[in-house]
Amino acid sequence: MTRGFELVHADASLLVLNKPAGLLSVPGKGEDKQDCLSTRVQQHYPDALVVHRLDMATSGLLLMARSISIQRVLGALFERRQVDKRYVAVVDGELADAPSDGGWGLIDLPIVVDWPRRPIRIIDAEHGKASQTRWRVLAHDAAAHTTRLELAPLSGRSHQLRVHLQAIGHPILGDRLYGSDAQQARARRLLLHASRLQFAHPVSGEMLAFESAPPF
Repeated sequence: MTRGFELVHADASLLVLNKPAGLLSVPGKGEDKQDCLSTRVQQHYPDALVVHRLDMATSGLLLMARSISIQRVLGALFERRQVDKRYVAVVDGELADAPSDGGWGLIDLPIVVDWPRRPIRIIDAEHGKASQTRWRVLAHDAAAHTTRLELAPLSGRSHQLRVHLQAIGHPILGDRLYGSDAQQARARRLLLHASRLQFAHPVSGEMLAFESAPPF
């Protein structure tokens, strides 16, 4: 932990951080929501710019650029799905292994914001935006009736992983937005962690890969 944040990697072009659960990625509305990872980082790296975000409840790897030009390049990599993002989650229930594709399954369900209940998102076949999440089983815990999953989002919708897993009947434990009271009570935090980022360096072209073990 360095100066209020954990720095995984730093070079002249970019920073990779490990965000704890419960900390905003960027400032929110209101005086009580100004403390966040980006503000903490910018106090020591004034040139740092946000490239993508993690939900406040989600922990794990987050990328920042150190110039506007690098921010644009990295943003384009995300838009073109040229950043390999992996997450680990523990979900309610025992989810069977996917039968094909190397054990990977696919959730392909459109997501839209539920305006009367925002920030809640819902599945909506008519108005939702295309959203895809790949998943595979890492382990089952029969005693706890849970499944540990690796997740690879192919799109980047807000709350995508949380909404998709709820939609297939296996909400992430500790999810205060999408889990039942009982599912929320089974974990003190959302059991979702951004565990891997892999992408080409925006200047050198070297393939970079960063990993962070989930703290649960």
